[in-house]
Amino acid sequence: MHALWRWIADKWVLLVGLLILLYLFVPIAVVLLLSFNQPGSRNTTYVLDFQTFDFTWNNWTDICGAAGICDSLMRSIYIGFGATLISTILGTLISFALVRYRFLGRSGTNTLIFLPMATPEIVMGTSLLTLFIGWQVPLGFLTILIAHVMFCISFVVVTVKARLAGLDPRLQEAAMDLYATPWQAFRLVILPLVLPGIVAAALLAFSLSFDDFIITNFVTGTSGYETFPMFIWGSNLRGIPPQVNAIASAMFLISFAFVIAGQLRNRRRSARRAATS
Repeated sequence: MHALWRWIADKWVLLVGLLILLYLFVPIAVVLLLSFNQPGSRNTTYVLDFQTFDFTWNNWTDICGAAGICDSLMRSIYIGFGATLISTILGTLISFALVRYRFLGRSGTNTLIFLPMATPEIVMGTSLLTLFIGWQVPLGFLTILIAHVMFCISFVVVTVKARLAGLDPRLQEAAMDLYATPWQAFRLVILPLVLPGIVAAALLAFSLSFDDFIITNFVTGTSGYETFPMFIWGSNLRGIPPQVNAIASAMFLISFAFVIAGQLRNRRRSARRAATS
């Protein structure tokens, strides 16, 4: 018994961490199980009842079976890719400017970057709606894209800045001492080191854009441009189709595959460096 308590005392941080991870992954596991359930009524779409659980592959093989579900999914993917591309480019440039250069208003810009992250979404959504109506901008795809880019840039800047802050600025100077041009030093030395942070920022931006509902609901107006979160919200009254669980599970598995691939790539790179040193 004494040995058991000693082992728990040594591993309690690990045990608490595992319990927290288990708590976080339980809802994901429930959604994954629901993706293989054929609900007999509307209520079983929401609650996993093992007495009425009917295993089926139909939700995966007929993932577009519900009317409008794949159209809304593609809209969210288009907006997510567009917002990710624009916010990643702009956010990366802003990060380099804030970390590597001194200019007038730099401290104020650092403060302003955090405002979209700290502003409640309902406040941001109503403000953008008022702005678009005041400027007579037609509500729809363009307004959703502008709104998503606006709040994604802050997260990109914070993520890339954290990566840049850990880099030694003398690396670029050393490369230029070895007769590399400024562009070659950036492309061959700095960019590969910053690339993991840029990729992480892009994945975060896509997730935030794909998942957003509150701001999107405001800036869509009555245009009828329904994204995937809006489709789920609209389906809530008449019963969420089980294909939603399959799409949610697929998105999680794709994200998980990206994370595993990144970890394996980093592990292989570390092993290669250890072998050559």
